[in-house]
Amino acid sequence: MTSSAPSPTPTTVRQVADRYVDAVCDLDPIVATSLGTRPGDDRLPDPSPAGIEADVALVRTTLAELDRVLAENPGLGDDPVERRCARLLRERLGAELATHEAGENYRALSNLFSPLHSIRQVFSLMPAETEDDWGVIARRMARVPEAYRGYRATLEEGARRGLLVAPRQVSTVVGQLGEWLAGPYFAGFVAPGPDALRGELDAAARAADGAVGEIRDFLRDVYLPQADGTPDAVGRERYALAARRWNGSNLAEGGGLEEAYRWGWAEHQRILAEQRIEAEKVLAGATPMEAMRWLDENGPAVDGVEKVRERLQAMMDEAMDALDGTHFDLAGPVRRVEAMIAPPGSAAAPYYTRPSQDLSRPGRTWLPTLGRTRFSLWDLVSTWYHEGVPGHHLQLAQWAYVSGSLSSYQTSLGSVGANVEGWALYAERLMDELGFLTDPAARLGYLDAQQMRAVRVVIDIGMHLELPIPDDADGGVAAHRGEPWTPELARVFFGENCGRDPAFLDSELVRYLGIPGQAISYKLGERAWLAGRDAARQARGADFDLKAWHMAALSQGSLGLDDLTAELAQL
Repeated sequence: MTSSAPSPTPTTVRQVADRYVDAVCDLDPIVATSLGTRPGDDRLPDPSPAGIEADVALVRTTLAELDRVLAENPGLGDDPVERRCARLLRERLGAELATHEAGENYRALSNLFSPLHSIRQVFSLMPAETEDDWGVIARRMARVPEAYRGYRATLEEGARRGLLVAPRQVSTVVGQLGEWLAGPYFAGFVAPGPDALRGELDAAARAADGAVGEIRDFLRDVYLPQADGTPDAVGRERYALAARRWNGSNLAEGGGLEEAYRWGWAEHQRILAEQRIEAEKVLAGATPMEAMRWLDENGPAVDGVEKVRERLQAMMDEAMDALDGTHFDLAGPVRRVEAMIAPPGSAAAPYYTRPSQDLSRPGRTWLPTLGRTRFSLWDLVSTWYHEGVPGHHLQLAQWAYVSGSLSSYQTSLGSVGANVEGWALYAERLMDELGFLTDPAARLGYLDAQQMRAVRVVIDIGMHLELPIPDDADGGVAAHRGEPWTPELARVFFGENCGRDPAFLDSELVRYLGIPGQAISYKLGERAWLAGRDAARQARGADFDLKAWHMAALSQGSLGLDDLTAELAQL
C-alpha cells in the first residue's frame, strides 16, 4: 500500500518535511507502522543495496527541495516553527548523507539497532485484534525471508568493499539469533492468532523462523571469518560521524569530543562522592558497590514476571497522577502508557516504543528479563522514571499530541538521541529534585543510573578514540594510567562503577562498541536540558513557571545539541 496521489508542490518547510515522511513510509513501511499511519500495509523495507540507494536518493532530493523552498520564500525563517524545522531537517539529512557516503549503511550490524532487529520488532507494534489484523501480520511475516536476504546482500557488498563489523558484534548477534530460534520467535508470535488463518500464519512463521536460521548461519559461518581482525574501536573519523548522528552536533570540531571526555570523567567523580554518602545510609560502612550488592540480596524485590510488569505499570500510573496538574499539564491520550515484557533475545537494557501519531496505540515500556524471575526494585524505580513517566513517554506522547501544529518530521523521524535521551535522564533528575527518591535504596539506584551514563561518556569516547586513562584513575585500571582505553579495561572500569549484573554490563559494552556515539547522548543531552532550564529561569526570574516551561519544552518537537539549549532558554 503506497501513496496514491502526488503531493502538491511544497511552499513551506513543514510541507517539505511532511512530504519526506510520506516518502520514507513508501520506502520503509516499518516507519509507517511505528507512526500508525498505514495499518493495512503488509510490506517490509528493502534493506538490500538497491533499497539503500533509493533511501539516499530521497535524502538528496529532499535537501534540494528544502533549498528551493527557502530561496523562494525567504520570510519563512521568521516563523520559529519553520526555522526550527528547517535547521532540523537540514542537519538530520546531512548527517544521514554523510553516514551513507562513508559506507556505514553496508555494515549496519549491532546487538540493538539493525534491520534484523527492526524487522522482528515491527510485529510487536502491529494491531492484532481482528482477523483482518492477523491477515496483515501473516502477509508481512511471509516477506521476512526476502527482507533478510536483501540485508544479507548488503552485508556481502560491505564485505566486498572491506566494510566489516568487528567479530565481537557478529558473535553477539549470532547468539541473539540463537535465542530467537530457541522459541522459535515467529512461531510463538502467531500462536494466539485466529483458527481461520492458522495455516497461513503457521506457514509464514515457519518461513520467517527459517530465514532467521539462514541469516544466523551466514553470519556465523561466512561473515564472521571474513571479519576476523576487524578492530572493535572505530577510530576518530567514524566516531565523529556517528556522534553527529546521535547528538545533532559536530562534536569533533574544536576539541568537543575531548571536552566531553574530560567532563564525563568529572561527572563520574562527582557522582561517586554522592554514591558514597547514600551507600552509608543503606549499609553502614559499605562502599557503593557493596551496598548495591546487599540490596540485590536483601532489598525489596518482586517475584514473578507478570508481577513485576504490574508493579512497573503501577509506578508509571502513580507518577502520572502525582505530576499531572503540578509539574505537567497532560492531555487524556498522553496519560495512556503500558508496561510490557520484552521478548527473548533482546538486548539487556529496558527500552520504550513510542505511540502512534494518533495515539491510538499507546507508548510502551519494555523490560528484558534475561531469564530472571526475581527482580530487585532498587534500580528499577529511577529506570522507569526514565523509560516511562516523566521520561520518554511524556516527551514522545506529547510530540504525537502536538504533531498537528508542527511537522510530522519534527515529532517522529527527526528525533535526535541527545534530545530524547537527554530529556529522559533529566526526568530522572527532576524526580530526585521533586523528592520522589528520598528512600536511600531508590536514590542509590538513581545515582547508579547517573553513574552509568557518566561512565558511558568516558569509555565510549575513550575506547573509540583510544584516549589515555586519566592520571587519577583508581581500582582495576589504576595500573594502566596514561594507556589507551581498550574494551577489556573499559569492562573492568564499568564493572567497578556500575551496580548492574555482569550479563547486563557485557551486553552494554558490546552495544557501545557497535553503536558508537549513542552512549554519550544521554549525559550530553541532559547537560543541554539543564543549561536551557537554568538560562530560562535566570531570564524570567520570579516569573519562571516550571510547569509552563516543561510543557513548552515538550511541545516544540525535536532539536539537536546545536540548537537545544538556546531554544530552551527562550521559553
